[in-house]
Amino acid sequence: MTVDLVRVLLPAALAFFVGIGITPTVAGFLYRNKLWKPKAGKTLYDGSEATVFNAQNADREVGTPRFGGAIIWIAVLVVAGGLWILGVLFPESSFGVLDFVSRSQTWVPIAVLVACAATGAVDDLLEVRGQGGIRARWRLLVVGLLGLLAALWFHLKLDVSAVTIPGDGPLQLGWLFVVFFVLVVLATYAGGIIDGLDGLSGGIFAIAFTAYAAIAVAQGQPQLAALCATIAGATLAFLWFNIPPARFYLSETGSMALTATLAVVAFMADDLVSGVGVAALPLVALPLVFTVLSVIVQLSSKKLFGRKVIRSAPIHQHFVAIGWSREKVVMRYWVVGAVAALLGLVLALAHRL
Repeated sequence: MTVDLVRVLLPAALAFFVGIGITPTVAGFLYRNKLWKPKAGKTLYDGSEATVFNAQNADREVGTPRFGGAIIWIAVLVVAGGLWILGVLFPESSFGVLDFVSRSQTWVPIAVLVACAATGAVDDLLEVRGQGGIRARWRLLVVGLLGLLAALWFHLKLDVSAVTIPGDGPLQLGWLFVVFFVLVVLATYAGGIIDGLDGLSGGIFAIAFTAYAAIAVAQGQPQLAALCATIAGATLAFLWFNIPPARFYLSETGSMALTATLAVVAFMADDLVSGVGVAALPLVALPLVFTVLSVIVQLSSKKLFGRKVIRSAPIHQHFVAIGWSREKVVMRYWVVGAVAALLGLVLALAHRL
C-alpha cells in the first residue's frame, strides 16, 4: 500500500510543480499574442443572446487569454512521458515503478485527453481569431466519435460489455454498451459549461479526479490512480493562477479534455475491476450534473412555456445574477463538489465490502 501511495502522490506533486513552472512561459506567450476573444459576448444554445451573462461579464472576456487548459495537459504529458522514458532507460530503478503509462489502465484515457485537448485548442484558436469557434454540434460530433473509438476499444480489446450496479453486479449490455459509453461521454462533456467563473471549473475537476484516484487505489489500479492524481495535481497548478482574478481561462482545450477523460476514467474503474466507477460518476461530478440540468430545464421552459425558470443558465450564473459574489458561488460549489465526491467514494468503497 505504501508503494502504491508513492506511485500516486509523487506524480501528482510533480505535475503540480511542472504546471507552476511552465505557466510563466505559457502565460507570456498567450499575452504577447493577445489570445483572447476579440469581442465580448455569448449566445445561448438556441441562438439567442445571453443577455444576463453578457451584462455580468462584458468587461471580463476581452483581455484574459483562453488556452489556459494547456497548462494542465502539458504538465500531465510531461510527467507521464518523463516517467515513462525514465522507466524505459532505468527499468530496475524506482522510475520503473513510477511509470504509469500502461495498455491495461491508462492508454485510452491519455489518448482521449490528447485528442480532445487538440480539438479544443482548434476551437479556442478560431474563437480568438473572431471566427466564433467550432459550432456546438460539430464539437459534440467530435467528442462522440472519440467516445465511440474509446468504447470500441473497451468492447473489442478489453472485452467489456457491462456496467456494475451498486450492491448487485454486472449489468450485461452487449453492443448497447458502446451506445451507453458514448452517451455518458457526451453527457459528461456537456458539463464543461461549468467553466464560467474564475476558479470554479478548476476546483471541481481537481476534486473529481482526486476522488477517482482514491477509488482506483482502493480497487488495485495504481496506474489509473496515478494518472488521475497527476491530472488533479496539474489542475491545481492551473487553479493557482485561475483564482480571481484569473490570468487565463480553462476554455475548450481544457474543459473538453477533462470532461471526456473523466468519463473514460469512470469506465476504467467499473466492470474491468468489478467496481462501480460509472455509477459513482453522477455523485463525483454532481456540480456538472446540476449545471447541465439547469440548462436543459431553462431551455425547455423557454421553448414550452415562453419563460425562464432561473435568471440565467447555467445555474452558477443565476446565483451571480441574484446578487451572490462570484467568490461565494465558487467556494460553495467547491464545498458541494467535495461532499458529493466523498459520497461517490463511499459508494465505490461500500460496493467492495
